[in-house]
Amino acid sequence: MAGSDWATLSFKTLITAYTKLQSQLVSMVRTLASNISNATPGKFLLLQFGMAQVTQIGETISNLISQVNSMIMAVVRNQKSS
Repeated sequence: MAGSDWATLSFKTLITAYTKLQSQLVSMVRTLASNISNATPGKFLLLQFGMAQVTQIGETISNLISQVNSMIMAVVRNQKSS
């Protein structure tokens, strides 16, 4: 589809971006934990918010994979019954 305005998103791209985000969050946790004397309530809240977002994104990816798998299984079942 040359010249199309459609965006293409692959599972590899999605999971790679998620892994990068997750790694950045782990780095933030390590940085905060290694310098606990500079930790403020605001930094902890931002970290907690980031953790919640990463968890939600992970669950969304998992649900997407499950839905695609269900769709593929339905197509296979329909082809077998035809």
